[in-house]
Amino acid sequence: MLVPTSQPPCGVPARAPETSRPVPLLPPEVPVSDTPRVPAAAVPADAVLVDVREQDEWDAGHAPDAVHIPMGELPDRLGELPEGDVHVVCRSGGRSARASAWLQQNGVDAVDVAGGMGAWLEAGRPLVSETGQDARVL
Repeated sequence: MLVPTSQPPCGVPARAPETSRPVPLLPPEVPVSDTPRVPAAAVPADAVLVDVREQDEWDAGHAPDAVHIPMGELPDRLGELPEGDVHVVCRSGGRSARASAWLQQNGVDAVDVAGGMGAWLEAGRPLVSETGQDARVL
């Protein structure tokens, strides 16, 4: 079990709004330099893609078959990830690099999608929205 750090990383709430209980956080000292990275254009079409962005970012635009697990929920939802390679994506690559490194340390074969959803969109990869509006990357 992870012990929350005294200060949450950028974009991760210190408490879950629905229960007001502490959210397990990814430790800020997770090294990201050894985590495998791939360009968005090289992510296989059948890859398991885990989007670690927040709900509003997901709603605005995400890969059609991606799994949404916000970064702050990863420790509690680790068991939901399938066996094999998991490609992790965020908006620009910072959160996904940390999440991928943390997943690697916890026995998941995680690969960081370099450049995040911005690079995904630039590579011409599909994007869908949950809002009914044109999909976009927040």
